[in-house]
Amino acid sequence: MSTAEPIGLPEPPELGTSALPDGTYDGQVVLVTGAGTGLGKAIATEFARLGAAIAILSRKPEHLDAGREAIEAVGGRVQTVTCDIREPEQIAAAFDAVEAELSLPHVLVNNAAANFPVPAEDMSANAWRTVVDITLNGTFFCSREFGRRHLAAGTPGSIINVGASYAWTGGPGFAHSAAAKAGVKNMVETLAVEWGPYGIQVNGLVPGLFPHEDMTADIRSSLDKTHEKDGCQPALRVGRVRELGWAATFLASPYARFISGHTLVVDGANWQRRSMTNPQVVTIRDQMGKEAFEL
Repeated sequence: MSTAEPIGLPEPPELGTSALPDGTYDGQVVLVTGAGTGLGKAIATEFARLGAAIAILSRKPEHLDAGREAIEAVGGRVQTVTCDIREPEQIAAAFDAVEAELSLPHVLVNNAAANFPVPAEDMSANAWRTVVDITLNGTFFCSREFGRRHLAAGTPGSIINVGASYAWTGGPGFAHSAAAKAGVKNMVETLAVEWGPYGIQVNGLVPGLFPHEDMTADIRSSLDKTHEKDGCQPALRVGRVRELGWAATFLASPYARFISGHTLVVDGANWQRRSMTNPQVVTIRDQMGKEAFEL
């Protein structure tokens, strides 16, 4: 009879360690949307450690400044461009600016998204449109611009779309984001087939629970209701943001050229967790501390 106690998944190597050989991305440009905060910033930083020049797109100057600071802190070259990814014309202008200063990006990471918890019955039409417009439409518009330019130039490239596990399962409390992320997952699979013959690989990257200092107040408030976060994960720990960065650098690297149309989930198997018995159902309104709905 085994007497072993659960120990969880081991911690990763220390921050500053790279998952690939030094210089893997020397001479390459990686464009990351929303790279001024959180997971996007962590992904961009890991590409920079491996030699990539980083182009950051964001609507907010303070996010561009934060992203620049993070990349320069690891000795990387960085360009920041103000851009609203809901507007195709702004995306085209941003790509023009990056090509003029750096080069046509070799890698595109579609990280920018919008999200906040809200019961579906309370969601305004504007809230739905905004989240879908940024998360789904913005991801497509950026991918289309990247793909068109590479097709015209006859050059290969790599796209990574940051997704979410509720693209498969549904996301109570996040109907707008879950629907948009389901579209993003399908986009990965569709564009990988359409553009594979032209040398463009397209993959998805789905993060699990990666707490970080840039989490929005509403997301952090929801997360704070889970008191013991490590014990709620099959890994018995949460993710470290560098682990997501390592996964991204691998997917776009020369070592992953035959991987396309795939969505890699980096969450310690949490999204596949099931219990032998189901807990009592608690409505989204109750979970969020809201009163009964009234018209």
